[in-house]
Amino acid sequence: MRAFQIERFHDDGLRLVSECEAPSPGPGEVRLRVHAVSLNYRDLLVLKGSYAPKQPLPLVPLSDAVGVVEALGEGVTRVAIGDRVCPSFAQAWISGEPTKARLRSTLGSPLSGVLAEQILVSAESLTAVAAGLSDEEAACLPCAGVTAYNALVSLGDLQRGDSVLVQGSGGVSLFALQIAKALGARVIATSSSQEKLARLRALGADHVIHYREDPSWGGTARRLAGGEGVDHVVEVGGAGTLAESLRAVRSGGVVSIIGVLGGAAAELSLLPVMMNQVRLQGVMVGPRVALDALMSLVEKASLAPVVDRVFPFEEAPAAFQHLRSGQHFGKVVIRVAPAS
Repeated sequence: MRAFQIERFHDDGLRLVSECEAPSPGPGEVRLRVHAVSLNYRDLLVLKGSYAPKQPLPLVPLSDAVGVVEALGEGVTRVAIGDRVCPSFAQAWISGEPTKARLRSTLGSPLSGVLAEQILVSAESLTAVAAGLSDEEAACLPCAGVTAYNALVSLGDLQRGDSVLVQGSGGVSLFALQIAKALGARVIATSSSQEKLARLRALGADHVIHYREDPSWGGTARRLAGGEGVDHVVEVGGAGTLAESLRAVRSGGVVSIIGVLGGAAAELSLLPVMMNQVRLQGVMVGPRVALDALMSLVEKASLAPVVDRVFPFEEAPAAFQHLRSGQHFGKVVIRVAPAS
C-alpha cells in the first residue's frame, strides 16, 4: 500500500512511500480501506513541528477520514466488513469527559494518521456514515464538524432562538453556521472577503460583518444581536480576536475557544469575563458519541458539509499548500481511493 509520511518538520517534509505493508488488525481493531481524508489547521502545525516538536518521525499525518471496513480483528462485533465508516479523532475517547489518556489517543499525532490507502483503527471509535453523504463530505466531519457540534450543542446547550457569532469561513466556522441554523439559531458571521461574506449569507447567515472594514466588529455583533450581545461565540482566532469576542458576547454567554489562528498568547483584561459571568470554554474536538450525534443531525437535517476543493492522493502536498494559503472556503479534501 501507499502512504504519505512526515519525514522532517518542514512545510515540504511530506514524502510518498509506495511499498508499505498492509497492516493486520489486532484484537479490537479493524482495517479500513481509506476513500477520502480532509485537512485541518492542526495538520499544518504538525507538519511544521510546532504542534508536537517531540513527535517521533516518520509519521503518517491527518486525522479525518472515511473508508470501508475490509478486515476485522479478534472480538470485533460492532462493525462488519463492507461498512462505510468514519473513525473518531481521539481513538480512546468514546464518551464522557476528556482525560489526559484520551487526549493522547488522537490520530495524526501522536498516533499514526490517515493519509494512507489502508489504516488500523479501534472498532469502538467508528461511526457509520449517513447515507446521503459523499465520501468527500463524510471525511470532513470527525474534527471540524464534531468541534462545532461539541461547542454549540454538547457544551453550549444551544437553544432555538439563540444567537451565534462565527468567525471566518474555515471548516469549524461553517459547520457551526450550518448546525446553528439547523437547530433554529440566528447566526452572525465575519470575514475579510466580500465574496466569502456573500457565500456565508447564501449558507444562511442572518448578518455578516467585514472585520477589516469594521475593526470594532464585536460591538457591531452585539448590536445586531439586539444590544445585549450574542449567546455563543465560536472563537477560532485566539489571541487576535478574543477581545472583540468578549465585546460581542452577552452577560452569561459562552465563548468557545477552538483555534489560535491569530496567536496563542495575549494581554487580556479578565474584568469583562468576571463582571459579565462569561464562560470561556476550551474545546478539543469531542468524543465518538458526539460524532454519532452529529451524523444523526446531518442525516435528519440533510446538511451538506462545504467542500472547497478535492485533490488526488498523489497531490497531497499541494492540498497542504492550498490550506496554508487561506484562500479556501470550507474543507480541503484528498481523494485517496479512485472514485467508483
